[in-house]
Order: sequence, then structure tokens, then C-alpha cells
Amino acid sequence: PILHFYSYLSARYEVRRDSWKGVAIEVYYHTPHTFNVDRMIEATRRSLDYFTANFGPYQHRQVRIIEFPRYAQFAQSFPNTIPFSESIGFIARLKEGDAEAIDYPFYVAAHEIAHQWWAHQTIGGNVQGCTLMSESLSQYSALMVMEKEYGPEKMRRFLKYELDNYLRNRGAELVEEMPLQLVENQGYIHYRKGSVVMYALRDYIGESVLNGILARYLGATKFQQPPYTNSLELMAELAKDVPADKQALLDDMFRTITLFENHVDDSTYSRRADGQYVVTVNARAKKLRADGQGVETEVPLDDWIDVGVFADSKVGGTTVEKPLYLAKHHVTGHEVTVEVVVAEKPERAGIDPYNKLVDRRSNDNVKTLKEAGGGTGTQPVGQS
Repeated sequence: PILHFYSYLSARYEVRRDSWKGVAIEVYYHTPHTFNVDRMIEATRRSLDYFTANFGPYQHRQVRIIEFPRYAQFAQSFPNTIPFSESIGFIARLKEGDAEAIDYPFYVAAHEIAHQWWAHQTIGGNVQGCTLMSESLSQYSALMVMEKEYGPEKMRRFLKYELDNYLRNRGAELVEEMPLQLVENQGYIHYRKGSVVMYALRDYIGESVLNGILARYLGATKFQQPPYTNSLELMAELAKDVPADKQALLDDMFRTITLFENHVDDSTYSRRADGQYVVTVNARAKKLRADGQGVETEVPLDDWIDVGVFADSKVGGTTVEKPLYLAKHHVTGHEVTVEVVVAEKPERAGIDPYNKLVDRRSNDNVKTLKEAGGGTGTQPVGQS
């Protein structure tokens, strides 16, 4: 069974063909626009691998990505076909080797293929929270494919992009911001906040646990006829397997509008006689709840928040960030001080460095370390 939901596209197309376990993969494109076709095929293969292994079988004999002109800038998933604007994939120019670049043609393809599960197998009723099941779950699914392809270190840039978009757009809300559980087709919530929330939930309870919940939920609701499922049923499934000591996460992430103000103050490092480094991270934390009009109230902290220490590392001529230490610490007050020992010279330290929490200021979570009793620990160019 499929939804009564179709797309029609017509052009003089070239077709690049591949396959995955008997499923035909086809990309229909305008002849000169070959730049990212192979990237889209690879995203399709990676997505089918991950989604079938973790959620359940793909239901069609083929998957087709089809270019259309940039009269509009979007991609959309129909049963086994994905119209995809040239402007967000086919003519994108990615800077190879740029550690800050986001491979958005790969990501958009993964997101749209995820919709073959979330909205084409499990579809929510047309009520509050509907797009949590379609868009937020597709965002999460694509994030997992991205992380497997590019590594967790790459996710900071992407999550910060999503968080900043959410924060910008909630300030422009004209009616009322809704909690994620009750989102009313508000893109800045179900896309942007949804990415941050689902990635954080995976981090707190584990990928296998969260995927197991989603697979069970999909198995119980796929191809369901009216009455359709809804976000409260999804939340009930999550509550079954989220450990008792982490149930409050469901309130913070889904049922309320919860915000953090975490930032790093000046932090230091010093080298010990044995060649290791002592790092003292000084940070501050604050937790708030907002209503739909943006009125905020501070609430007590009783949260486990990441603290991280990082160095720079060269990989194939590219400078990438290397985590030297990353662990959750129980935060119950505004002042946070953590002392750790790392084996290599550290460059930066932070609280919630990967922007997993909905923090109102994402730019002050990580700072360059200062050498205890000295400057920043860096030396002028030309000195050794």
C-alpha cells in the first residue's frame, strides 16, 4: 500500500544507474549536472543499509532521485521517487577537504530516503505533533547516516547550524511556539529543534536502544489505516524504554520548551613532569523553561552535561578536531569546575561542546585554553 501522493516530472534526462541488494537506484539529471550524482547514489546506498538494518525493510523495487529546475529549493519524498531541486544538490559546489563544509547533497538525499520509512510506512494523523514522526525522525535517521559516513567530530558543525536556525526562527514566531510533541507544522521546530533533540536523546540512552524503540513503533504502525498514529503514541513508546533516571529528558526535549545557558569561562592547562597535561575547565550553567510566547522561568539544574577537551590533529593534510576527553558530568548548580588529565597538549575545552542541548548561545560553549601562569600557550610564528 502507498499514500495517494504522486509527483510528475518531465525532462530530457540522463540516468545514472546503480543497485542495492536487488533494489534499483536511479538518478535522473540534466546532462551537465554530474557534479554530485555519485554522492547522491552513495547516500542512497548508505541510507538503505542503515535504515533497513535498524528500522525494517524498504518496501519498493526501486528508488529514484529526479532533478527539477530551481524554481523552488527543496526535495520531497514520494513513494519511491524523490524530486530534488538542482539548487540544493545537483549544482552544489562542496569544498573538498574543508573541515567546516557540510555535505548537504548527501544529507538531503539521506533525509528524503528516510521518509520512505517515516511518512511512507508510519504516517501520523493530521493533528498536533504529526511532523515529529515524519520530519524529526527523518532528520535523526539522516544524522545517523551522516555520522557513520563522516564521523562524530563532524557533527558539531551540523548541530550548531541546526540549533542556530531554531533559535533565530523561534524569535520570529508570530503565533505561538509549541513543544516538539505538539508541533504544528513549524519547520524551525520539527526540522531544526528535532535534529538537536533526537541526536541528544540518542546520546543519552544509546543508539541501539533508541533504534529499537523506533523499530518497534514502526512495526506496530506501518501502513496503518485510519485512525492514524500520533505523537502521544510515539512518546508512550519512548517512555517504555527510556531508563527511569533519564525520564526527565522526555519532559525537557519533547513536552516543554526547555533552554540552557551554558558557557565556558577562562580555563587553563599545565604540563606535568610526566608529560601529561592537567586541564581545569571553568564553566557556568543555567536552565530555563519558556511558554509559547517566550516568557522564561529559571528551573533547577539536575542534569548530566558533556565536558570536553580538544586538540588539533592533521588528517590527510586537513586540520581536524581531536577529542582528548569527553564525558558527562552531573550539574546541579550554576558553577561548574572540572579537572582532567590528558595525554596530549590541549587546545580548547568546553561544556556541551557538540551543542546537543538547546542552548540559547551556541558560540560560547568552547574556548581556547590558557596556559596556567602564562598566556594562551601558543607561540609567535617562527619560534619553536
